[in-house]
Amino acid sequence: MSSYNHLFQPGRIGKIEIRNRIVRAGTSETMAGDSGEVTDQLVELYETLSRNLVGLIITGHLYCHPRGQYAHHQTGIYDDSLIPGLRRLTDAVHRHGGAIFAQLAHAGSQSRVPGQMPVAPSPVPNALTGRPVAEAGEDEIQEAILAFGSAAARATEAGFDGVHIHGANGYLISEFSSPLTNRRDDGWGGAVARRDRFAYEVVRAVREAMPSEMPVTMKLGMFDAAPGGLTIDEEAGRAGRLVAEGLAAVEVSCNVMQRPTDSARKYVAVGPWRALLDWLPQRVFSSPPAEAYFADAARALRGHVDCPIILVGGMRRRETMEQILARRDADFIAMARPFIREPDLVRRLAEGGDVAACTSCNLCLTHESHHSLRCWRVPRQRLLEHAWYRLRGGFNVTFTPRSH
Repeated sequence: MSSYNHLFQPGRIGKIEIRNRIVRAGTSETMAGDSGEVTDQLVELYETLSRNLVGLIITGHLYCHPRGQYAHHQTGIYDDSLIPGLRRLTDAVHRHGGAIFAQLAHAGSQSRVPGQMPVAPSPVPNALTGRPVAEAGEDEIQEAILAFGSAAARATEAGFDGVHIHGANGYLISEFSSPLTNRRDDGWGGAVARRDRFAYEVVRAVREAMPSEMPVTMKLGMFDAAPGGLTIDEEAGRAGRLVAEGLAAVEVSCNVMQRPTDSARKYVAVGPWRALLDWLPQRVFSSPPAEAYFADAARALRGHVDCPIILVGGMRRRETMEQILARRDADFIAMARPFIREPDLVRRLAEGGDVAACTSCNLCLTHESHHSLRCWRVPRQRLLEHAWYRLRGGFNVTFTPRSH
């Protein structure tokens, strides 16, 4: 194990002190009620993470507008009636000394809710869902921006320590930023400065809705997965302009995707022994994909922003995490899938552990909107439950849209 000890040094995002450098990245939980309300199951998940020493918890993407809902049983922040439930989440995290940011999101054309009328900058079918969309009108654009600001005000009232804007992974903000999905020739598209505008207006609306001491951070898609799309150089420049507008930290990820594995690569750091232990015979003789697959984007960003950088994307060994922090490739290490299998991962690392058990098999993502968040490799019987659900056509179920 590395002799470095950066992971358990406290850090700061804006005026908020974080007890260590480990972030639970935003993760879809499929644990909300029918209208996006917080449930006991969701509170228990967040309290468990905080009790086990996670420094900063970023919520799963909270949809800020009914048309921005991504999937069935996603948590919402689109209405004042949801504030008491969200307050339960923040209270549960604060009881154990953790910090929690509300991740505000609008799914844009990537909404998977049947009957939904997605909002999109241009009539470009979504690469993941295939759904056709219409070009958003000026009123629809302004409504979406206002929804982010209103959601930020609710996050403040609910006791969150900060707000994290989701501007990556093919959702609405990243669609406006990308030349692949934004083909407008008006004030919202075309030249880089006009493709900046939606993200800029969202950050401004969120910042104005919150107290000045409360940090606003953002997950930014640094590049498109498809050729001819957004480049790291363009997005690094955009990040600098957004930080100047009031961002206290930036998390890096991919932008418009072609497949889910563009943001959640499979079998990271899974060597032969781990493959045998976890019933992955197809990986026994395969080289494990590299960790920290967005590190190049973080390094490119460093010269453009004067704020902490949060790196997500396939960190599994403590040595890798320590080296990233020591080189200042990033200031915080974020993980999503490892905490699904090991909610006590931070505590285990603090006690001398050196590797996360997660195999990045992505079965947890496959069950999104079908089952509440869980690891499908442990206990082992869940692998059989997964196989049975798949064989009987469970993934073909179409959920009915909700009324709000």
